[in-house]
Amino acid sequence: MDNEDFKIIKASGEKAKFSLNKLRASLKRTGADETLVKQILNKVRDELYQGISTKEIYNRAFALLKRKKSYFASKYKLKKAIYELGPTGFPFERFVSAILNYSGYTTEVGKTMQGNCVSHEIDVVADINGETTVIECKFHGEQGITCNVKVPLYIQARYEDVKAHWNANKDKKTQLTKGWVVTNTRFTKDALTYGNCVGLHLLSWDYPENEGLKDRIDRLGLYPITVSTLLTQREKQFLLSRDIVLCRELLNDKFFLDHLDISETRQEKILREISLLCNLKNESS
Repeated sequence: MDNEDFKIIKASGEKAKFSLNKLRASLKRTGADETLVKQILNKVRDELYQGISTKEIYNRAFALLKRKKSYFASKYKLKKAIYELGPTGFPFERFVSAILNYSGYTTEVGKTMQGNCVSHEIDVVADINGETTVIECKFHGEQGITCNVKVPLYIQARYEDVKAHWNANKDKKTQLTKGWVVTNTRFTKDALTYGNCVGLHLLSWDYPENEGLKDRIDRLGLYPITVSTLLTQREKQFLLSRDIVLCRELLNDKFFLDHLDISETRQEKILREISLLCNLKNESS
């Protein structure tokens, strides 16, 4: 049987054809060389069976990458790591804010803004070049859940209410010009059609093409702390509770590792993993 004829079960419960090319692309994105990619593809291919879940394929590839280099595995688990920012959406809002900061924006998280009709709590407010953007973050803690058309419909109404009040105020130093919806999952077809029609900027895991969350994170090296394969779940939650959301932030606040009573040897391994992941020089090596 041809590998492409195998049916796999996605997180949503849907059946789909197994794609060797998709798996190859996700492995190459970790930075693994062609030899390692081929080795993993061959091993996964040999273990395929009808009805295998995407989770099982992921776990196998992840284990093989981790055996080679931990930061390869960290990059590979990026999507899963975003889900681990939960259970509340606040760390995801902080994460989106941090990505925008590194792109030149000045941001505020959880700001209440007055509209013409009512006030609204906005997840992220971002300023750049005399323009203000309001951003709503839709975080889902489980795979297989999508953002349907109701989300951009609701956000557009809030955006228009806030925009009308903001731009009518002559004391404001910026013009409110854009509304965004950001999700860690995907938008339905209707959500994309409506959002694009009214001019909302939609950002999801893989949309817009080549400019989705995964692309921005890889390009900027802005990985969430939850990608680490060396930190425990308890340690990650402690760091998130202290507003350490990005791996890069931990490099600047190493005292948190001391606070967690992590040994010097283990600290060096963690910081080395993070440095390699973020494409930064490891200062502790």
